[in-house]
Amino acid sequence: MGRVQTTDNAQGAEDWVDREFGEVDLGDARLNRRMLDTVRALGDRPQASLPKALHGRAALQGAYRLFDNARVNPEHILAPHIVSTLDRLRDQPVILGVQDTTFIDYSGHRDTEGLGPLHQKGGWGLLCHGTLAFTPEGAPLGVLGMRVWARDPEQPGRKRTRHSRAIEDKESHKWIDGVQALSRLREELPEARLVSVADREGDVFEFFRQARALGVDLLVRAAWDRRVMGEQEHLWATLEQAPELGCARVTLPERPKRPSRVAKLSLRACPVNLKPPHPLGDSAEPFGLWALWAYEKHAPIGPEPVEWMLLTTVPITSLEEARERLQWYSRRWGIEVWHKTLKSGCKIESRQLESFDQLHRLLVVYGVIAWRILHMTMLSRLVPDEPVSTILAPEEWQALYCRIHRTPVPPQTAPPLRQAVRWIASLGGFLGRKGDGEPGVQTLWTGFQELITLTDMYRIMHPQYSANTKDVRND
Repeated sequence: MGRVQTTDNAQGAEDWVDREFGEVDLGDARLNRRMLDTVRALGDRPQASLPKALHGRAALQGAYRLFDNARVNPEHILAPHIVSTLDRLRDQPVILGVQDTTFIDYSGHRDTEGLGPLHQKGGWGLLCHGTLAFTPEGAPLGVLGMRVWARDPEQPGRKRTRHSRAIEDKESHKWIDGVQALSRLREELPEARLVSVADREGDVFEFFRQARALGVDLLVRAAWDRRVMGEQEHLWATLEQAPELGCARVTLPERPKRPSRVAKLSLRACPVNLKPPHPLGDSAEPFGLWALWAYEKHAPIGPEPVEWMLLTTVPITSLEEARERLQWYSRRWGIEVWHKTLKSGCKIESRQLESFDQLHRLLVVYGVIAWRILHMTMLSRLVPDEPVSTILAPEEWQALYCRIHRTPVPPQTAPPLRQAVRWIASLGGFLGRKGDGEPGVQTLWTGFQELITLTDMYRIMHPQYSANTKDVRND
């Protein structure tokens, strides 16, 4: 098991925007400076509208020009954060590149240029397919890629022709984009095992083959009862004959109309050789991997029984390995929290810009801002005794301590991460009662708004921190 990577104390004192975006290169020094100032303002007040987050007319106009600038490539915005992510991933023996897609609905902003339909049930906006790096323990260490697109309103119903189109002409190519983003870590992290994790939508044969060609492992939930080599001929029938390895307990996260609960899953696993789908022809080579069937024999009355069929290129030869693969797949829920943070914490669906391109650039910025809150939330649970100085600058944690304890004098030593995060959450309404568990992302968002205001006042009262104060009003 690798050490859960945090930023060291020296970096903790550094402004987080400088750490994640400081090396941004947009081809012009003024653009670079404007990007840093804009990210800092939006990160300070992620729930606020752009006019409220960006103090002053000059800062607001500068941000609008930035997001409207055709020279500002979204990939270049994300690039410095990926470099910072790479540093956090060093010494990790296993890196999970979790992929998933979310709909960004702008049905209330129909005048925005370049958007399109979302799904058959309606909706209008764009789609975002993100790839985030997680440790097996569940620490989100950064955003590796974001593919953003809008569907063409003039070409509805393309799903009917998916079997006749090349993978490059399908939305499912997003899975290949994600695995390519993960594979780019290989040169810098040659000893790490890279595992691309996807839900049922990622059950795409071309995706499997591309991952193998790039030297990336797979862990995908099966959507299809695929044809396999052997007597049973199909995937589920083959796993029904596999030996039962034992059981595992998995905590299912809360969903709409479904409370969180612990499910006891029976585990069966065996190697399988998938036959290629018919459009590729039977002459294509079978794809060898391992299948893990995790299913609930005795589900409680009411909830739908849990059943996952997982396909992976990582061998499963024991109960311990089966439980580990199951744990890896459960990390996929982290990217769903990231999506929720983008929408509820950053209010990304409320942003009113004029075009798809402008929204694309803004979405990448908020993607990293949302990751930052998710990162802090999870680290406080995984490494609770680490000093909070690993993620907050001195004036931030000192302002927090003084506010909570109502004292003008902070301690010499930074408090533990978990304690400080609970203090931040308390500013957002978290009560911390015995049955409340750990604070969630939403209360941390709200608490952070209060902490920003506290820190601004703390800097005014302590001139030694004035050098850290950034003023986005200077254009």
